[in-house]
Amino acid sequence: MNQPIDEFSLISNFFKELTSQQDVAVGIGDDAAIINNKTDHQIAIATDTLVASVHFPGDASAEQIATRALCVNLSDMAAMGATPKWFTLSLSMPQELVSTEWLQGFSQGLATVADQYQVSLVGGDTTAGPLTISITVVGEIPIGQALCRNGAKPNDIIYVSGTLGDGAAALHQLTESTLKKNDRLIKRFYQPQPQIDLGISLRDFASACIDISDGLIADLGHLCKASEVTALINSQALPIHDDIKQAFSEQSINWALTGGDDYQLCFTVPSNQQVEFEQWADANNFDVNAIGNMIPLDHNQDYLKIDNQTVSITAGGYSHFK
Repeated sequence: MNQPIDEFSLISNFFKELTSQQDVAVGIGDDAAIINNKTDHQIAIATDTLVASVHFPGDASAEQIATRALCVNLSDMAAMGATPKWFTLSLSMPQELVSTEWLQGFSQGLATVADQYQVSLVGGDTTAGPLTISITVVGEIPIGQALCRNGAKPNDIIYVSGTLGDGAAALHQLTESTLKKNDRLIKRFYQPQPQIDLGISLRDFASACIDISDGLIADLGHLCKASEVTALINSQALPIHDDIKQAFSEQSINWALTGGDDYQLCFTVPSNQQVEFEQWADANNFDVNAIGNMIPLDHNQDYLKIDNQTVSITAGGYSHFK
């Protein structure tokens, strides 16, 4: 039988150590955090909420849930070219999870990611209820250097980082009990790698950027709509890992286009910088691939064409309210 844990001892025992003192004047334990900010930087703020059986399988471990929750939030910082610094956590838990074992696993998962990306927990809230994790990440960007969705221009080259379709393939394996589990895919799902270093470096090259959370078609569609351009995509140029091509050859391209949960970056670079950018990316070991280019938006407002076929930006991607 679980020993009762009150809110204040929960915070003190499992989360207070996640607050570092660097740049934090007042951390966990007061009514609000106070952080020391640089005068020549702007603040970037992003919030994501993860719900059990919606954003992760109900049988996921506490550590897996925590690493996924913080990683997907950090991906938004990467897409903006921001350096993540601090985060808050709002955690709703059913009574049966309020145990030392579960909380130790959850806090360890947060600590692993927080240490890797040097971010500090500075506050939040805990409540009883269905398992729900809301994280707000705060980052810094030099004034005027943020990457946004609305800067792409005709003739810009479209790139993606990493490989696509991993998240969808992983979720397929997790939900189909008869399938042999691929450790690489399972890790990609529960601990996606937010492209922080690439995002920061892209401030020198990219005209627009977005992270791929809901699927390439949906997210690139948002970028095209904000920039008022059309994307021409070559499906044969999509970077798909060999293990997905071999195990799921029929689904692989569709997963790369619509699957979501990849948390890679999709961004555009002016064509006159293409050679310089690709040489720089190769020299710095960034895994990026050109998948198409932008053209002027036509009067029909067709934002995406894949292999010269017009695609609706609502044709793919995850939606909470379908």
